[in-house]
Amino acid sequence: MNLDNCPRCGKLFAKNFRDVCQTCMRDIDKEYELCANYLREFKGSIITEVADATGVSIKQITKFIREGRISIMNAPNMSYPCESCGTLIRESHLCDTCRQRIEKDKKQMFQDMAKKEEAKRAYNPTGVYKGLDRYKDK
Repeated sequence: MNLDNCPRCGKLFAKNFRDVCQTCMRDIDKEYELCANYLREFKGSIITEVADATGVSIKQITKFIREGRISIMNAPNMSYPCESCGTLIRESHLCDTCRQRIEKDKKQMFQDMAKKEEAKRAYNPTGVYKGLDRYKDK
């Protein structure tokens, strides 16, 4: 039996398929129903309107969207925040700007690693011979 503390309420529970206790799972399902009902009635809503009207956090609504429980295909104004900068997006976890910045940083990191490796190979302190250098002059 795998025991864990619920991240929402802190109670000890037997962790099976869910990451939260049974009580919190019921609360999450109620929050989902509130959001789904509100979106059925007001299809043109944005995420902040849904959060204000239902009392459900933007983080939880975003989680519903990412889990596929709330579809944004039929909600043209619905978007959720980028995980890095908070810009509102409709797909993925990051906006295009953050994704490009991360790709650029990754490319720069690999270039820096290659330069360090090249410098390490080129470094030869005096008095130390490489194997082929000994036989070159003979």
